[in-house]
Amino acid sequence: MTKKRWFITGTDTDAGKTVLATALLKACSDAGFLTAALKPVAAGGVHMKDGFFNEDALMLQAAAGQKNSYEEVNPYLFKEAIAPHIAAANEEREICFSQCTERCRSVIDSPADIVVVEGAGGWLVPLNDQKTVADLAEPLGCEIILVVGLKLGCLNHALLTVAAIQASGLKLAGWVANHLSSDMPYSHENIATLKKKIAAPLVAEIPFLAAIDTASTAVYIDVPTLLEETES
Repeated sequence: MTKKRWFITGTDTDAGKTVLATALLKACSDAGFLTAALKPVAAGGVHMKDGFFNEDALMLQAAAGQKNSYEEVNPYLFKEAIAPHIAAANEEREICFSQCTERCRSVIDSPADIVVVEGAGGWLVPLNDQKTVADLAEPLGCEIILVVGLKLGCLNHALLTVAAIQASGLKLAGWVANHLSSDMPYSHENIATLKKKIAAPLVAEIPFLAAIDTASTAVYIDVPTLLEETES
Protein backbone atom coordinates (compact mmCIF):
# COMPACT_ATOMS: atom_id res chain seq x y z
CA MET A 1 0.00 0.00 0.00
CA THR A 2 1.20 3.49 -0.86
CA LYS A 3 1.67 5.64 2.21
CA LYS A 4 -1.28 7.95 2.90
CA ARG A 5 -1.12 11.53 4.09
CA TRP A 6 -4.55 13.03 4.74
CA PHE A 7 -5.24 16.66 5.62
CA ILE A 8 -8.41 17.21 7.66
CA THR A 9 -10.23 20.48 7.07
CA GLY A 10 -13.70 21.62 8.06
CA THR A 11 -16.49 23.89 6.98
CA ASP A 12 -15.72 26.06 10.01
CA THR A 13 -13.99 26.00 13.37
CA ASP A 14 -16.39 23.71 15.20
CA ALA A 15 -17.20 21.31 12.36
CA GLY A 16 -15.60 18.35 14.16
CA LYS A 17 -12.10 18.04 12.70
CA THR A 18 -10.56 16.59 15.86
CA VAL A 19 -13.45 14.17 16.35
CA LEU A 20 -12.91 12.87 12.84
CA ALA A 21 -9.11 12.93 12.96
CA THR A 22 -8.82 10.92 16.17
CA ALA A 23 -11.50 8.47 15.03
CA LEU A 24 -9.72 8.02 11.69
CA LEU A 25 -6.45 7.29 13.49
CA LYS A 26 -8.23 4.70 15.62
CA ALA A 27 -10.00 3.09 12.65
CA CYS A 28 -6.78 2.85 10.64
CA SER A 29 -4.83 1.48 13.60
CA ASP A 30 -7.53 -1.15 14.14
CA ALA A 31 -7.16 -2.09 10.46
CA GLY A 32 -3.49 -2.85 11.06
CA PHE A 33 -1.84 0.34 9.81
CA LEU A 34 0.85 2.30 11.62
CA THR A 35 -0.58 5.78 12.14
CA ALA A 36 0.88 9.17 13.03
CA ALA A 37 -0.64 12.59 13.65
CA LEU A 38 0.15 16.25 13.06
CA LYS A 39 -1.41 19.51 14.19
CA PRO A 40 0.99 21.97 12.55
CA VAL A 41 -0.58 25.10 14.03
CA ALA A 42 -2.80 25.36 17.11
CA ALA A 43 -4.22 28.32 19.00
CA GLY A 44 -5.45 27.96 22.56
CA GLY A 45 -4.51 25.45 25.19
CA VAL A 46 -4.28 24.51 28.84
CA HIS A 47 -1.58 24.82 31.47
CA MET A 48 -0.52 21.42 32.76
CA LYS A 49 2.20 20.21 35.08
CA ASP A 50 4.68 19.81 32.23
CA GLY A 51 3.80 22.98 30.32
CA PHE A 52 1.23 24.56 28.02
CA PHE A 53 -0.50 22.25 25.53
CA ASN A 54 -3.30 22.31 22.98
CA GLU A 55 -5.97 19.78 23.91
CA ASP A 56 -6.74 18.79 20.32
CA ALA A 57 -3.06 18.11 19.66
CA LEU A 58 -2.86 15.98 22.81
CA MET A 59 -5.84 13.94 21.62
CA LEU A 60 -4.20 13.40 18.24
CA GLN A 61 -0.91 12.43 19.87
CA ALA A 62 -2.70 9.89 22.08
CA ALA A 63 -4.72 8.40 19.21
CA ALA A 64 -1.74 7.81 16.92
CA GLY A 65 0.02 4.46 16.90
CA GLN A 66 3.44 6.02 16.28
CA LYS A 67 4.55 7.88 19.37
CA ASN A 68 6.02 11.23 18.47
CA SER A 69 6.88 14.00 20.90
CA TYR A 70 4.37 16.78 21.49
CA GLU A 71 6.67 19.26 19.71
CA GLU A 72 6.74 16.99 16.65
CA VAL A 73 2.94 16.68 16.61
CA ASN A 74 2.30 20.40 17.20
CA PRO A 75 5.20 22.62 16.01
CA TYR A 76 3.40 25.96 16.46
CA LEU A 77 1.26 26.68 19.53
CA PHE A 78 -0.22 30.03 20.59
CA LYS A 79 -1.95 30.91 23.84
CA GLU A 80 -5.17 32.55 22.65
CA ALA A 81 -7.89 30.51 20.93
CA ILE A 82 -8.22 32.93 18.02
CA ALA A 83 -7.10 33.07 14.39
CA PRO A 84 -3.46 31.88 14.35
CA HIS A 85 -2.00 34.93 12.59
CA ILE A 86 -3.66 37.24 15.14
CA ALA A 87 -2.53 35.05 18.04
CA ALA A 88 1.01 35.14 16.64
CA ALA A 89 0.96 38.93 16.32
CA ASN A 90 -0.28 39.27 19.91
CA GLU A 91 2.77 37.28 21.04
CA GLU A 92 5.09 39.26 18.75
CA ARG A 93 5.76 36.11 16.77
CA GLU A 94 5.27 35.13 13.15
CA ILE A 95 4.45 31.79 11.57
CA CYS A 96 7.30 31.16 9.15
CA PHE A 97 5.73 28.95 6.48
CA SER A 98 8.92 27.21 5.35
CA GLN A 99 9.91 26.57 8.95
CA CYS A 100 6.45 25.20 9.73
CA THR A 101 6.52 22.69 6.86
CA GLU A 102 10.09 21.72 7.72
CA ARG A 103 9.11 21.01 11.33
CA CYS A 104 6.42 18.66 10.04
CA ARG A 105 8.82 16.58 7.98
CA SER A 106 9.90 14.23 10.79
CA VAL A 107 6.33 12.93 10.99
CA ILE A 108 5.43 13.18 7.29
CA ASP A 109 8.60 11.31 6.26
CA SER A 110 8.34 8.78 9.09
CA PRO A 111 7.67 5.03 8.57
CA ALA A 112 3.96 5.54 9.37
CA ASP A 113 1.60 4.06 6.81
CA ILE A 114 -0.94 6.81 7.43
CA VAL A 115 -0.40 10.35 8.69
CA VAL A 116 -3.46 12.41 9.65
CA VAL A 117 -2.82 16.16 9.56
CA GLU A 118 -5.43 18.38 11.22
CA GLY A 119 -5.77 21.94 10.00
CA ALA A 120 -6.79 24.97 12.05
CA GLY A 121 -10.25 26.46 11.61
CA GLY A 122 -11.50 26.28 8.03
CA TRP A 123 -9.72 25.88 4.70
CA LEU A 124 -8.56 29.47 4.14
CA VAL A 125 -7.67 30.61 7.66
CA PRO A 126 -4.59 32.88 7.39
CA LEU A 127 -1.25 31.80 8.83
CA ASN A 128 0.50 35.06 7.94
CA ASP A 129 0.15 37.85 5.38
CA GLN A 130 0.94 35.51 2.48
CA LYS A 131 -0.09 31.98 3.42
CA THR A 132 -3.21 30.19 4.66
CA VAL A 133 -3.82 26.82 6.28
CA ALA A 134 -4.68 25.47 2.82
CA ASP A 135 -1.11 26.11 1.67
CA LEU A 136 0.21 23.48 4.10
CA ALA A 137 -1.46 20.55 2.36
CA GLU A 138 0.49 20.56 -0.92
CA PRO A 139 4.09 20.62 0.42
CA LEU A 140 3.15 17.94 2.97
CA GLY A 141 1.90 15.70 0.14
CA CYS A 142 -1.65 15.44 1.48
CA GLU A 143 -5.01 14.67 0.00
CA ILE A 144 -7.96 16.37 1.65
CA ILE A 145 -10.81 15.10 3.81
CA LEU A 146 -13.56 17.66 4.45
CA VAL A 147 -15.63 17.55 7.64
CA VAL A 148 -19.05 19.11 7.16
CA GLY A 149 -20.58 20.21 10.46
CA LEU A 150 -24.30 19.76 9.89
CA LYS A 151 -26.15 22.95 10.77
CA LEU A 152 -28.08 25.68 9.02
CA GLY A 153 -25.81 27.13 6.35
CA CYS A 154 -23.65 24.03 5.95
CA LEU A 155 -24.59 23.52 2.30
CA ASN A 156 -23.11 26.84 1.29
CA HIS A 157 -20.06 26.42 3.50
CA ALA A 158 -19.42 22.90 2.21
CA LEU A 159 -19.77 23.72 -1.47
CA LEU A 160 -17.64 26.86 -1.20
CA THR A 161 -14.92 24.84 0.55
CA VAL A 162 -15.06 22.09 -2.08
CA ALA A 163 -14.75 24.71 -4.83
CA ALA A 164 -11.72 26.24 -3.09
CA ILE A 165 -10.06 22.83 -2.69
CA GLN A 166 -10.64 22.07 -6.37
CA ALA A 167 -9.26 25.48 -7.35
CA SER A 168 -6.07 24.71 -5.42
CA GLY A 169 -5.48 21.63 -7.58
CA LEU A 170 -5.51 19.27 -4.59
CA LYS A 171 -7.52 16.06 -4.45
CA LEU A 172 -10.56 15.79 -2.21
CA ALA A 173 -10.32 12.17 -1.06
CA GLY A 174 -13.65 12.18 0.74
CA TRP A 175 -16.00 14.08 2.99
CA VAL A 176 -17.69 13.47 6.33
CA ALA A 177 -21.15 14.45 7.54
CA ASN A 178 -20.92 15.25 11.25
CA HIS A 179 -24.18 15.72 13.15
CA LEU A 180 -23.61 18.60 15.58
CA SER A 181 -27.02 18.22 17.24
CA SER A 182 -29.74 15.61 17.55
CA ASP A 183 -32.51 17.78 16.14
CA MET A 184 -31.30 19.54 13.00
CA PRO A 185 -34.31 19.78 10.67
CA TYR A 186 -33.88 17.93 7.37
CA SER A 187 -30.34 16.80 8.12
CA HIS A 188 -30.67 13.76 5.87
CA GLU A 189 -31.98 15.91 3.04
CA ASN A 190 -28.93 18.14 3.47
CA ILE A 191 -26.66 15.10 3.26
CA ALA A 192 -28.48 13.87 0.16
CA THR A 193 -27.96 17.25 -1.50
CA LEU A 194 -24.24 17.21 -0.74
CA LYS A 195 -23.89 13.65 -2.05
CA LYS A 196 -25.28 14.89 -5.37
CA LYS A 197 -23.10 17.99 -5.45
CA ILE A 198 -19.75 16.63 -4.22
CA ALA A 199 -17.93 14.24 -6.54
CA ALA A 200 -15.81 12.74 -3.76
CA PRO A 201 -17.34 9.92 -1.68
CA LEU A 202 -19.05 10.31 1.67
CA VAL A 203 -16.67 8.30 3.88
CA ALA A 204 -18.44 8.75 7.22
CA GLU A 205 -21.68 9.93 8.71
CA ILE A 206 -21.12 10.55 12.40
CA PRO A 207 -24.32 10.76 14.46
CA PHE A 208 -24.76 13.20 17.30
CA LEU A 209 -23.15 11.59 20.34
CA ALA A 210 -23.82 13.05 23.78
CA ALA A 211 -20.51 11.63 24.99
CA ILE A 212 -17.89 11.48 22.27
CA ASP A 213 -15.10 8.94 22.48
CA THR A 214 -12.70 7.84 19.78
CA ALA A 215 -13.62 4.16 19.80
CA SER A 216 -17.35 4.73 19.40
CA THR A 217 -16.80 7.24 16.58
CA ALA A 218 -14.25 5.16 14.65
CA VAL A 219 -16.83 2.54 13.69
CA TYR A 220 -18.62 5.04 11.42
CA ILE A 221 -15.62 5.61 9.12
CA ASP A 222 -15.47 3.73 5.82
CA VAL A 223 -11.72 3.18 5.70
CA PRO A 224 -11.77 0.81 2.67
CA THR A 225 -13.55 3.40 0.51
CA LEU A 226 -11.14 6.11 1.63
CA LEU A 227 -8.12 3.93 0.87
CA GLU A 228 -9.56 2.96 -2.51
CA GLU A 229 -10.24 6.59 -3.38
CA THR A 230 -6.71 7.71 -2.55
CA GLU A 231 -5.21 4.85 -4.61
CA SER A 232 -7.17 5.93 -7.71
